Amino acid sequence: MFDARRKAVQRQALVGIKLWDSSIASDPPKTLYVNAMNPNSNDLLSRLRRFGFCYVDETSFENPKATKKMLEKIAFIRETHYGGFYDFTADLASKDTAYTNIALEAHTDTTYFSDPAGLQAFHLLSHTDGEGGASLLVDGFKAADELWHTDRKAYEILSTVNVHGHASGNEGISIQPYRGFPVLEHDIATGDLLRVRWNTSDRASIELPIEEVETWYDAARKFDAILKKKENEYWEQLVPGRVLIFDNWRVLHGRSSFTGKRRICGAYINRDDWISKFKMRHFGKENVLKGLAVN
Repeated sequence: MFDARRKAVQRQALVGIKLWDSSIASDPPKTLYVNAMNPNSNDLLSRLRRFGFCYVDETSFENPKATKKMLEKIAFIRETHYGGFYDFTADLASKDTAYTNIALEAHTDTTYFSDPAGLQAFHLLSHTDGEGGASLLVDGFKAADELWHTDRKAYEILSTVNVHGHASGNEGISIQPYRGFPVLEHDIATGDLLRVRWNTSDRASIELPIEEVETWYDAARKFDAILKKKENEYWEQLVPGRVLIFDNWRVLHGRSSFTGKRRICGAYINRDDWISKFKMRHFGKENVLKGLAVN
């Protein structure tokens, strides 16, 4: 049993996970561009695994290729119906709320995929003729832990009832997972929380009989209230030269409304790819291979 647990912990790279709240604003995880570009450094990935997000400072904002090059040092950039590496303004070009200037509540991205994006990155290249647009981060694992301690029944409902999502705003596209997934997904081997899926804009239906669906909404309201507690919200104004990278399986993000014109670049990276890079550097190839589940 111990060996199975050890292998599962290594498989998921459950190393030094640190839950956080708004107080992290006093000392957020960060590293420098030169460290992120160093093939022998695990500085960035270690912080991403521990906290679920990390800033990369001293990144050139005059040429977005610098950001792209740094992200490709982590792993392959994921292509979606939005493209690969993005460089956009609020022009509704992709028919998504991200391409507007409205406020966005804390959410995870790509809940409409069977395999949601693992990492997401934002780099504010410029913001002219306006103000606002502060970024919001919430530790979904910390919020889930709070729900578990305050309402075990609500936690169980959000961990077992499947929710369906979709992305149908673009011409000729309706992306839907092959099945519904619960808001809180757990590792079968260890019981550890593995992934949070939370996006009201992408939600399609709840997999319950109509006479029982209110129980899910009651649980969802309790989780939503925890996510919106001031002490759980970390707000920070992004600035040119500082890239924000976060674990989309754990950290929810949002923003305040803004005026003027903002230009942002960034990308998605698959979860398996970045976890693989972290594990190989942290445990070493020999230990990773020893940890494989075999008969």
